[in-house]
Amino acid sequence: MKFPESKLAPAWWDYTTLDAAILEDAARLGEKDLLQLSRPGFRVEFFDTVEEFYTAQALEYIEAWKRATPSSPAGICGPIGPTEQLPLVARMVNALDLDLRHAHFWGMDEWVQDGEPVGPQHPLSFAKCDRDLCFDRLRPELRPNEANLHFPTGDLGAYSRSYDEARCLVMQGGQGEIKHWAFNDPLPREGRWKDAPPTVEAYRELGTRIVRLHPVTIIQNARTSGGGNVNLVPTEAATVGPRETWKAERVSIWHPGHHDNPFGMRLTAFMVGKRLADARVPMSLLADHPDVRFHFLRPGFGSVRVEMH
Repeated sequence: MKFPESKLAPAWWDYTTLDAAILEDAARLGEKDLLQLSRPGFRVEFFDTVEEFYTAQALEYIEAWKRATPSSPAGICGPIGPTEQLPLVARMVNALDLDLRHAHFWGMDEWVQDGEPVGPQHPLSFAKCDRDLCFDRLRPELRPNEANLHFPTGDLGAYSRSYDEARCLVMQGGQGEIKHWAFNDPLPREGRWKDAPPTVEAYRELGTRIVRLHPVTIIQNARTSGGGNVNLVPTEAATVGPRETWKAERVSIWHPGHHDNPFGMRLTAFMVGKRLADARVPMSLLADHPDVRFHFLRPGFGSVRVEMH
C-alpha cells in the first residue's frame, strides 16, 4: 500500500497521511457528537469557564496525593502545557495542610541538548517550571520528599522503574499540534518505517527515551513558550513512553483550546472514541488504555470552518 506524503514534513509520519475519510469525519464533529463518543473506558467532559477547567485539573493532583500512604505511595504525572493548574495546586495543598511526604510526582518530559536532558538553568526547563509554579510555593513542611519527585533527567532507566515503585494514579497531559501526549511524536519516515508507518504494537513498546521532535512540535513550542524564537527550542527531548503510560491507572487529557486547534482536538477524540488506534496519531493509541478522559474548555473548542482573515 502506498501512503501519501505528509503535508507538514515529508520526512515524517503524521496525521496528514491518514485516510482522508477519517479527517473529513473528524472535521464535521460538533460538541454533541463529541459527547456521544464517550464509552466504557473513555469519557468526554466539557467545562464552561476557565476557572472550572483549571480547578478541576488541579483537583486531580489533590485527589491522587490524598491516596498516598507510607505503605502505598502514589501520585500523579503532570505536563508542562497546560501549566495554569500548577499555582492552584500549590494553593490547595497549603490551604488543606496536605502532607505530601509520601506523595509522588512524575514530570512527563524534558528538553535535550547535546545528548543530555537540560538542567534547571535552561530557560525552557520543564523541571524548573514545575518547581517555580508549584513545589517551591508549598510550605516546606508539606513538600514531597525530594526522592519522590521524578524527572526524565539523568538515569532514564531509574525514571522508568519508578513507575513500578509507586502507583501512578493519574497521568495528565495536554495535546500538541502533532497529536502527541508528552513528546510521543510520530516517527520519522526512515529505516524500518520508511515505506509504511509504525505498527501500533511497535509504538506501544516504546518506553522512556530521548526522541527527535517533529518539526511541528518545535514550531509549536517556539510559539507557546518562546515568543516564536525557534532557535531557542531544542530539537530533542526525553519523554515518558507508552510503556509507562499504560502503568498509570488513568490518563487524563486537558484541552484548553490553545495548545492544539479545533480540528486536532476533534480528530484525537474521534479516533480514541472509535478505537481507531494509529501510530501516525500517537494520541489515538490511548484508545486501548482502560481509563482515558478528555476534558474540553467549551469556549476554546472552536469550530472547523473556513474563515478568511
